[in-house]
Amino acid sequence: MDFNKVYEKELSFQADRRKATVEFINIVSDLWYDKSIELVLFRNQLINRNVSDILDLHEYAGEFVGKPISIFDSVEIAKAIQDLNLPPAKLDIGKLTYEYHLDGQPHSNAMAFVSSKLSDAKENEAVTPKDVVLYGFGRIGRLVARELMTRTGKGNQLRLRAVVTRGKVDQSVLEKRASLLKSDSVHGPFSGTVNVDVKNSALIINGTTVHMISANQPEDIDYTQYGINNALVIDNTGAFRDKEALSRHLASKGAAKVLLTAPGKGVPNIVHGVNQKEHNPDDTDIFSAASCTTNAITPVLKAVQDSLGVVHGHLETIHAYTNDQNLVDNMHNKYRRGRAAGLNMVITETGAGKAVSKALPVFEGKLTSNAIRVPVPNGSLAILNLEVEKETSLEDVNAILKKYALEGELVEQIQYSVDNELVSSDIIGSSAPAIYDSNATIVSADGKNVILYIWYDNEYGYSHQVIRLAKYIAKVRRYTYY
Repeated sequence: MDFNKVYEKELSFQADRRKATVEFINIVSDLWYDKSIELVLFRNQLINRNVSDILDLHEYAGEFVGKPISIFDSVEIAKAIQDLNLPPAKLDIGKLTYEYHLDGQPHSNAMAFVSSKLSDAKENEAVTPKDVVLYGFGRIGRLVARELMTRTGKGNQLRLRAVVTRGKVDQSVLEKRASLLKSDSVHGPFSGTVNVDVKNSALIINGTTVHMISANQPEDIDYTQYGINNALVIDNTGAFRDKEALSRHLASKGAAKVLLTAPGKGVPNIVHGVNQKEHNPDDTDIFSAASCTTNAITPVLKAVQDSLGVVHGHLETIHAYTNDQNLVDNMHNKYRRGRAAGLNMVITETGAGKAVSKALPVFEGKLTSNAIRVPVPNGSLAILNLEVEKETSLEDVNAILKKYALEGELVEQIQYSVDNELVSSDIIGSSAPAIYDSNATIVSADGKNVILYIWYDNEYGYSHQVIRLAKYIAKVRRYTYY
């Protein structure tokens, strides 16, 4: 064997592959900014990704479906999409590419295939862009802001118009807010620009004005004076948790709907993908996006319940520490949370086990739950120990979860991991609220007890669920192909 010739061929192939990836990135960008068509690869975001990111995602896609997913095929499919006259849409090019190469697929070229697959894509009812106000600007608020501004595109869906905080808004405060948005110790730098407009008390994010409003209570705010009307207020302060308190937002001029980024009392608690359709936004003004842990476990529990049935179970969540714990040992209204978060594993409670039943009533009384806070700033793990009705096997359980991750109404919620060495830092930045660790699953010898390990980015994955629910409430969801 002439190793030098082999090496030269390898170099040539890699150069061609990377050139094709650059072409693919350009098509993804053009589709998004020119036609409001968003391409994803098995629900993984492609906008603002570099060449290595795109190639890594193709490697994952191939492992996921069990056959190679080539960047050259993706370019071919993307070009076909570009040549079609499609309405604003969100399309999974990984699923399209996979289906294009399935045995028995009748179409001879990419254009004929894509035309057939997307034949039901037609202009939806006119979508009216929705103004969004973030009430609070903490961990979740800033991540939601990042995602909204990164994916604004032509502004046909959600438009971030203002952020409400307490205290004065002067140059120093604006610069600090801008700095926290631009730089994040966990999630890295913001892939955009953030500037300060002191005269107008605003941040200029990616060239777009976002007003910074100071208020001590929601009733005091007149959003209309900023040109904001019929707005969706996303409350991420945690200060208002029940219907009566959250209704105060609706007393603000210019506010029309409210979304709480925490479990709520007396309002619908929604895990998007599971139970949002049970509540019509035309009839409901206040929603809760439940908790990050509830969003992580509920989609997986639905898949297991629908396929195997659940008798009862226990949830143990190994959760990143949060801002309500002490940095060093100090007084706290809860004993263990007073101990230093960065030095200790801390047993605490979670309401996620009971909260599941708000989205899936069949789980009423079936789950117990507890939590352990651990010394990592982000990235958590839910362990589900379930007794199931139907006898099963490890292969069957993995096949069930893989099916739900590939098709159906939970594809945005469940990501199927084939990684042998998955650890918490690996899942930071995942847009899915539940990452199913297929290599960690345990099934008892009698097939009636199943232990599932569900990773979740308790900040970023949850923020994406908030945005998905916000789009549903605002009625700005586009045509999708998953």
